[in-house]
This record gives sequence, C-alpha cells and structure tokens, in this order.
Amino acid sequence: MTKHIQPPLSIFAPTILRPAVLEAIKKLDPRTLWRSPVMFLVEVGGCITSVNFLLDLTTGNNIQIWFSGLISLWLWLTVFFGTFAESLAEGRGKARAASLRKTRTEVQARRLVSPGDRASHEVIAANLLRRDDHILIESGELIAGDGEVVSGAALVNEAAVTGESAPVVRESGGDRSAVTGGTTVISGSIVVRITANPGETFLDRMIGMVEGAKRRKTPNEIALEVLLIALTFVFLLVVMNLSPLSIYSVKAAGQGTPVSLTVLVALFVCLAPTTIAALLPAIGIAGMDRLFQKNVIALSGRAIEAAGDVNVLLLDKTGTITLGNREAVDFIPVGSHTEEELIRVALIASLADETPEGRSIVVLAKQRYHLRLDKLPDGAGNVPFSAETRLSGTDMAGMRYRKGATDSIVVFVQELGGQPPSDLEEQAHKIARSGGTPLVVCCEADILGVINLKDILKGGIQERFQQLRSMGIRTVMITGDNPHTAAAIAAEAQVDDFLAQAKPEDKLRLIRENQQAGYMVAMTGDGTNDAPALAQADVAVAMNTGTQPAREAANIIDLDSNPTKLLDIVEIGKQILMTRGNLTTFSISNDVAKYFAIIPAALITIYPQLAALNIMQLASPQSAILSAVIFNALIIPLLIPLALKGTRYRPMPAEKMLIHNLLIYGAGGMIVPFAGIKAIDMLITIFI
Repeated sequence: MTKHIQPPLSIFAPTILRPAVLEAIKKLDPRTLWRSPVMFLVEVGGCITSVNFLLDLTTGNNIQIWFSGLISLWLWLTVFFGTFAESLAEGRGKARAASLRKTRTEVQARRLVSPGDRASHEVIAANLLRRDDHILIESGELIAGDGEVVSGAALVNEAAVTGESAPVVRESGGDRSAVTGGTTVISGSIVVRITANPGETFLDRMIGMVEGAKRRKTPNEIALEVLLIALTFVFLLVVMNLSPLSIYSVKAAGQGTPVSLTVLVALFVCLAPTTIAALLPAIGIAGMDRLFQKNVIALSGRAIEAAGDVNVLLLDKTGTITLGNREAVDFIPVGSHTEEELIRVALIASLADETPEGRSIVVLAKQRYHLRLDKLPDGAGNVPFSAETRLSGTDMAGMRYRKGATDSIVVFVQELGGQPPSDLEEQAHKIARSGGTPLVVCCEADILGVINLKDILKGGIQERFQQLRSMGIRTVMITGDNPHTAAAIAAEAQVDDFLAQAKPEDKLRLIRENQQAGYMVAMTGDGTNDAPALAQADVAVAMNTGTQPAREAANIIDLDSNPTKLLDIVEIGKQILMTRGNLTTFSISNDVAKYFAIIPAALITIYPQLAALNIMQLASPQSAILSAVIFNALIIPLLIPLALKGTRYRPMPAEKMLIHNLLIYGAGGMIVPFAGIKAIDMLITIFI
C-alpha cells in the first residue's frame, strides 16, 4: 500500500513567487489594504513622504532630497513586504486548490426515477444533481457527487481525494456508508443518496478552505489585531503631539529645528507594530496549509486555534489507542490438558476463520509448535461465528471443534453432556482482569483451555500521551469494553482516565461536564452515534471514512481516517498560537532599539544632550533614521519563512514555555535590531 503525501511547497517556487508579487501589488489598493489598519496607516505615511519628496525636489537641497526620497521608498517597500507575506501564504493555498480542481471530472450520473427501482433511471450531468437524488454507480464508474450508500456494497478507490492507493469498502447500513464525489467504484454496485447540492460538495469545501483568500479571521487573530490597532493609535497620538512640542522647544531653547514631517512619519512607522501586522495573516493561512500537508482539512480557522487551547482529549480505544484488531497472545490449558493439546484443537477450530482474531490464532499456534496444518481436509465443515451462538469452529472427521465466549462454550459442552473444568472460570476472569478477552476452546464435550485475545497498543502511544501530559492536556479513553478491561488497557496505555461501556449519551455528558468546568474538549469519531458528541466538542475530528452525520457535525476532517491525527492537530494549533505570540513579542521588542536610533536623531538639534543616547554610534541623524526605517522594512521578508513554517513547538509547562520564548524572542527582539541598524548605518555611510 502506498500513500500520496502532500509535499510542502517551497516559497521560492516560481509558480508561487511570481503570482505572489503581482497579488501583493494589487493589495496595495487602499480599498483592499484598509482591512489591515496598521499597514494602511503605513501606506498613508508613504503617500505623505512621497509628496514631501516631490516638494523637496523644488528646493534644491540635495541632502534633504535623498533623505526624503529614500524614506519614502522604504516606507512603500514596508507596505509591499506586508502584502507580499500574505500573498505568498495565499499562493501556496491557491496552488493546492488548483491541484484539487484538477481532480474534478465532468461525469454523467444515472439518477433513479424511483429511489427503490434500479431498473428505471435517467442519465443527467453530475452538476444537475440535487440533495436527496438517488444515483446508481456500478463497477468502473466515478461517483458523481457526495452522498450516502443506501443500497449495496462496493470497493471504492478514494486516491483522488485522500491520496491513499488502497481501496476501501463502502456499504449501506453502517459507519462506512459515506462516499465522496470524484472517487471511483472498483467493484460492486451501489445506490447513493446525494447529500450536497452543487457548490456544497466536500471537494468544494476543501478547495474553499485550502485557498487562503477565503480564510476568515479567527477570534484570537481579531483580538490580536485589536491590540495592534490600539498600540498603533497610541503611537500615532505620541507622534502627532511631538510636532507642536518640538516647535515649542525650538522657540524656548532658541536653537535647533522642529521635527520634519518626514521624520515624524518615519518615527511612527518604526514604532508601530508593523512586523507582526504584516505577518499576522500569513501565520494563520500557513497553519491551515501545514495541516493540509498531513491530509487534514480544517473547516474553519477557529477549529485549529481551538485545538491549540485544548485541555481534554477524548479518544476511542479501538483504532486510536489500539491497532483495532485483537490478537492471540497466549494459550492457557485447563483441567488435565497440555498446552500442545490446546493449541492443536485451537488451530483446527480456526483454520477456516478469516477474521483477524482467527488468523492471529493460526499464526501463534504455528509459531509455538511449528505445526504444518495449512488447510482443512476435504469434507471438513466450517461453522462461522454468529451473534446468536457467539462461537465458531470446524466439523471434521465426526468431531466438533469450537471456540467462543466462555458462557457460550459452557452451554455447548453441557448440551453434549460435559462439564467445564473447575479452573476454567478462574483463568477466564484472570484474562479479563488483565485487559484481555478470554476465548474458550473445546473438542466435543471436552474443554481444553482458554486463548488470551489482547488489544495491541499502537507503537509509541505511551510516549504520545506523555507528550500530551507535558502540554497540560488530560487524555480520556472511550471504549465499549467492561470496566475491568478498560482499566487494564488504560493503565497499559498510560492515559489519564477512561470511560467504559460508553453510549452516545455518556460521551455527550462527559464533554458537557468538562466544558462546564472551563475546559476545551477535543474528540474523534466516525459513526452516526458519535455525531451528537462531535457537535458538542470544541474540536471535532471526523474520519473521512465515517458517516455523513459524523462528517457534518465535525469541524475538522481527516482524509486518512487516522484517529491519532488528533495529536498532530493539537500540536499544529499550539504552534500557530505560539508563532503568533513569539513574533508579536519580537516585533514589540524591536522598538527598544528603534528608540535609541530615531528619538535622539529626531531631537538632537534641539537637545544636544540626547547624543548620549546614541549608544550605537550612528553616523548622522539622517543615517540613523534611515537605518531604522530600512531595518523595519527588511525584517518583514526575513521573518516570512518563520511565519510560514511556524516556530518549533516543544512540549513543556506553560510557565517554562513563556520564559523560554521571552528569552529567545523578547531578548532576541532587542538584540537583533541593534546589530541590524548598526550594520545598515555603516553601509549607508559607505555608499551615500
């Protein structure tokens, strides 16, 4: 089985870079840019300095001309770099959306005139299908739209959507009934009830969410933007008051010149949080792209950010914590029988059993005693498992070999005149208490022993739970097993808690209780009975193989139908929040260096004593201000790769993480500008 992995698209790929530059230029339109108030004010500042530059051209003052001209140029570059960051992030999403659009194929659909009559149908274009239409799909045909199998069963190739080459079974009446438009029926015949109108299909939703241009701002992003606007407004008031203050100071001191409009604009732009304002949209868009690389579609940015705040994680046992199929791990003889006798009877009873449990018994029996019995002799009869009898086995040479639940085998033996061994109940209880499932084996009226069927934990699952615990996330295993078995598996997997014999209402109640206690809850599900809990959870991850109700109730869809992806989703959610916080810290810390560069330079003619604050020994007031403006512009494109990739997430307590990030992005945000501004000043001195 091979799987297509969505490759990370390089930000320097020409197919992304060229359109991003053009799109960034289009975004300079004030009618578009006003949605980012900070960058809009920078653009206004660029317009003001450009007008000043044109006026300076008439004065003939060469020093003032090159100064106002370069300031104006770098202010426009600051705005361009901000729109370019967003366009670059959107470009990756649009490239992925374009690849998804290529999977569309214009197909014809056979719509049933009467839902229950396969013989009577009409051929129409797929785009004419409407919700609740019934269509017939047979072997080799494309499924024309999203829907739910209401009749039949088929093997479906979903590689066009999931990238998974292995076909999957889709059938009516279970948790594997949902089908996606654009996938192909390999074998079988099914009737599908359409569940989405044109433009509302799963593929349409995928394309819409992958395209960054259609991404709505999340609550956290809006809150941070409000903070940035407030800071910008404060700096704007400070700068506006600096002009009359400088005029008054010149008159009072009798020396110097008032601060020019160009310097005031430069000061405002350097002090405003332009770095994080420029990168903010790119961070959110890139987060959704990183999630898509893992074949996960978030139906809202809110869901990803909520994942970053999750406190409680609810996980199904089967398929998430365990491999999904129980395996035979031990043979325990009872009465006077030997292990070899038990294994021989268990092998005969299981040879025709095609279930994963039956196959594991055959494999273990051959490993223990190297038995060479590969198939039953002619004339042997297979007794399949049924829900009524709860046993299965083989009839061979006049003998009945059976395996099954303890009470079922006891009844079978007693009907033949036999009695269970005295130690049978003790051994069965011992297996159940250890988290296994006892499977009793008999030949005619003689019980030979018990097979221990055990849920096998997924590799590394304990380490993942330890990682979640270090994040401050409590894990809860949900299972239909009895409390004894659930407790044993929970202890082995090292989850924090478990809910045994869980019904839909129990899951819903557990989620509500945690939410009322102030926790953010995430869970996975794929069945119709999971839909109420998924709708209630803050982060609801539905499997792509699940039912339509489950997918409609969720806010995140896992195309690979791998429940452990929830752990990756939580990590990406936290990474987005951390990236945003780290770059905000870095952006605000930058201002410290800019204070020492611009404020002394702006007021030094009025207050010569401010020369003591020129700790970077910048060459001149003009070069100091220009260096700060250039650094303020260049830091945006330099941080774009970090915004798109995201800062590295390390599981650790919140307090330790805060200190760690303050040291790197807080202290680093103060040190880097000092070095950068000084280096730019030296270059300006050389070339200008």
